[in-house]
Amino acid sequence: KQKAKEEANAPVELTKRKKEWFEKFRWFHTSEGFLVIGGRDATTNEIIIKKHTDSDDVVFHTDMAGSPFFVIKAEGKKIGDASLQETAQATASYSRAWKLGLGTSDVFYVKPEQVSKEANAGEFMAKGSFMIRGKTNYIHPDLQLAVGIKDNIIIGGPVNAIKEQKIGRAHV
Repeated sequence: KQKAKEEANAPVELTKRKKEWFEKFRWFHTSEGFLVIGGRDATTNEIIIKKHTDSDDVVFHTDMAGSPFFVIKAEGKKIGDASLQETAQATASYSRAWKLGLGTSDVFYVKPEQVSKEANAGEFMAKGSFMIRGKTNYIHPDLQLAVGIKDNIIIGGPVNAIKEQKIGRAHV
């Protein structure tokens, strides 16, 4: 009994989990298994576009200023409609549209080569701003987010993506 009591009162050693590279951004995995990363501010938007976007990825943004950039990391696989919809929903929900109380927002997606830091002649590009050239594809998602806990990590993102993660507790 004494030994069991001592073990119960012994200090518990917590091991610190090593964070993944993408955890400094907004992130989630789509229901199809793709990693999606998004900016938290102008600085992280720039980092995502300049350092973490590959040629086969897809870049998302809303039509309004103050929106995060979100990127689906394709890693050589074909991205399905479910991942496009979920990423558009996250982009809209984390944008200024949420604060304005809007129910939906226009979100476009483009290829990485269409995103440029070069402004037109005589124009200035503010920090976190990019020029989008060429054809854009639009999605009109509802603004909805879910929050869940998986493996002691709080995960936020689109409702379907969070449901698919088999999270013990989730709140929409």
